[in-house]
Amino acid sequence: MSVYRDLKIAASDGVCAILDPVAPALFARYCTRFIDGAFVTVELLTLCVLFGFVIAVPLALLRVDVGGVPGRLAAAYCYVFRGTPLLVQLWVLYFGLGALGEEGLGPLWPLFKDAYWVGLFTLSLHAGGYAAEIFRGGLVNVPAGQLEAAKAFGMGYRETLIRIRGPQAFRLMWPSYANEIVLMMKASALVSTITVLDLMGQTRTVFSRSYDLTIFLYAAILYLILAGALTLTFRAVEQRLRARGG
Repeated sequence: MSVYRDLKIAASDGVCAILDPVAPALFARYCTRFIDGAFVTVELLTLCVLFGFVIAVPLALLRVDVGGVPGRLAAAYCYVFRGTPLLVQLWVLYFGLGALGEEGLGPLWPLFKDAYWVGLFTLSLHAGGYAAEIFRGGLVNVPAGQLEAAKAFGMGYRETLIRIRGPQAFRLMWPSYANEIVLMMKASALVSTITVLDLMGQTRTVFSRSYDLTIFLYAAILYLILAGALTLTFRAVEQRLRARGG
């Protein structure tokens, strides 16, 4: 972790050294805070998307292929995390469950005593609920003829999922999933309300020292840069998927 922290500090200092000659004085003064916060935002987004994907895939399969009680439980999970605000979820877990303390939470206390891990945990659960619904839509829209052809060739459930349904569903749901990731990047700013020093958390800290509303304009520009980079990346992936799909 110390090596990773040193790398982040070095990267932050390098970015600020490049921006210093052209950046406004106020931004240059707090540049390292802004860049550190942006790194935390990217870190949280990357991890919550990965964990959310791991959560979403089995939930989507339970809803589409299993049904029954497991399918209804998966649907209930999606309904809860899609139907309640992320801010409420964060506060329930951090201020609600976290208030139980070490005695009430036992082995889970190391997770709940650190706002960063609570934020990541909540973002992952939230992302999983939305991604599961998107994946479900992709799975049910795979042409039935392809599944019948796979069955005729003697493919089992697992082989059909890996070779036919999975790639087809991924291609179908990618635009919606990419858009959801961008939305998650913006929604991650809410972790600042539980004291996580992401980009918005650092912005609020800087504002409390300078009382200059221009600080929020700089934060908005950084969020736009992040959103633009994500959009361009996802668009390139989408074009590649279309080329492969013929």
